[in-house]
Amino acid sequence: MTGVTAAQGRGATGTPVRGLTVLYDAECALCGHLRRWLARQSQLVPLEPVPAGSAEARARFPGLDHAGTLDEVTVVGDSGQVYRGSRAWIVVLWALREHRPLAHRLATPAGARLARGAVLAAAKWRGATQRRGAQWGGQAYHRADGWSYHPHTGWSYSPPSCSGPACATR
Repeated sequence: MTGVTAAQGRGATGTPVRGLTVLYDAECALCGHLRRWLARQSQLVPLEPVPAGSAEARARFPGLDHAGTLDEVTVVGDSGQVYRGSRAWIVVLWALREHRPLAHRLATPAGARLARGAVLAAAKWRGATQRRGAQWGGQAYHRADGWSYHPHTGWSYSPPSCSGPACATR
């Protein structure tokens, strides 16, 4: 039995988590941005990013579905616990000092629906950018409706200026 399978077989859910390995898609701009964001956060439980599907990931977790780790965010606990999708994001937030209260709220039934929606939205965006060949690159992003995203400050809103014939009728 591999470490992952053995831990699952012995009921690793009751085992304390002292470290987490976050498997991320190294070819994905969004995944890279989130990896860098995680590195800047104060961690209550150490997070170690490892490229999904890499030789290192395969050597460390031989019993894991490595093709699946490229499609769905996967986190592995130090005792072999495996978290996928929204549960993976919840456990990552739980490991962060400032975000642990949010993780507890997302672990409720209502919160789990919200977390699942967020993971599905990120997957949809990620899939759309990969199909178009677009790379975000982690820079500021401005939308026509006035919303902007900056990697260091987050989302902000500045109403668009009004000019042209449409504004004259207001």
